[in-house]
Amino acid sequence: MVSKPHGGKLVRRIVAPKTRERILSEQEEYPRVQIDHGRVIDLENIAHGVYSPLKGFLTRDDFESVLHDMRLSDDTPWTIPIVLDVEKPDFEEGDAVLLYHGDLPIARMHVEEIYTYDKREFAVKVFKTDDPAHPGVARVMEMGDYLIGGEIELLNELPNPFAKYTLRPVETRVLFKELGWKTIVAFQTRNAPHVGHEYVQKAALTFVDGLFINPVLGRKKKGDYKDEVIIKAYEALFKHYYPKDAATLATVRYEMRYAGPREAIHHAIMRKNMGATHFIVGRDHAGVGDYYGPYEAWDMFDNFPDLGITPMFIREAFYCKKCGGMVNAKICPHSEEFHVHISGTKLRKMIMAGEQPPEYMMRPEVYEVIRSFENPFVE
Repeated sequence: MVSKPHGGKLVRRIVAPKTRERILSEQEEYPRVQIDHGRVIDLENIAHGVYSPLKGFLTRDDFESVLHDMRLSDDTPWTIPIVLDVEKPDFEEGDAVLLYHGDLPIARMHVEEIYTYDKREFAVKVFKTDDPAHPGVARVMEMGDYLIGGEIELLNELPNPFAKYTLRPVETRVLFKELGWKTIVAFQTRNAPHVGHEYVQKAALTFVDGLFINPVLGRKKKGDYKDEVIIKAYEALFKHYYPKDAATLATVRYEMRYAGPREAIHHAIMRKNMGATHFIVGRDHAGVGDYYGPYEAWDMFDNFPDLGITPMFIREAFYCKKCGGMVNAKICPHSEEFHVHISGTKLRKMIMAGEQPPEYMMRPEVYEVIRSFENPFVE
């Protein structure tokens, strides 16, 4: 049985065609608010239920509750503040405004609340640091001085170059039902796959009906793999190494926060809304730099017995020369001298130097896909 949506009901905040037509014909009558690409993606995820039970951007009570208690004000688990920031607003509480990205009207928002907030507190609570070198902290410090909360109605979406790979929660739930899967484990990734990823995914698949690989597409930090590279690499892996009736691939547009343990919970909630019953929590999940411990995200799940999706903690895989294959620390008795760890940084350096990684690190078919791109990495 696929999981129930977070909060009990899958949210859908998309304007009906006739209403959309009317709003757009009257758009000059609304105050305009410009929003950046990341907030547009948040809007889409609210509207399509990826962020259920949210119906809009957080009001003050929910924002404060998420910061301090990692729950919405009604006690529903929620760890990442989904907020809309503005400079000094030229509208009032109770107004309806149109949210624009450039010249494109994205959504109508009913402004329930306008409030101020402490940026440093926001950063420290969510990211455990106020270091401006942390990309999430830097993003918060650039935000406007006010937050506006209220429900949204989606009018338009940004062009999606990967639309054929993108599935919304209502679609993934239908897909899992058609495949006959009752238990589904989701895997979040922002990387092209190496053999360590494959080991973790297949270890999890052993215990459930189906594996759902769900790469994140969207703005990433320098050095991450480009979106198209990730998709093509996984297609090659699926073609040669995955059973067709037990694994599927679909993407989600999302802006990484790099909030470590808190974001791991958020990622699990997103996949719960898509219908997954289990979620693989990786080593240094959603981390960046040395801000979080390698398995700190695992401990975070202890705070949420009511999350409604089962975390799967599978230790980092490495190649053991003595065992002669991919193993992890729980099943390998041999000392470190026999271990070869798969480092994403090391793999990137090898690829950039035109050096093919050994097969126990990366499948040759995956390497060939990556090598086919002139520059596979975000600059």
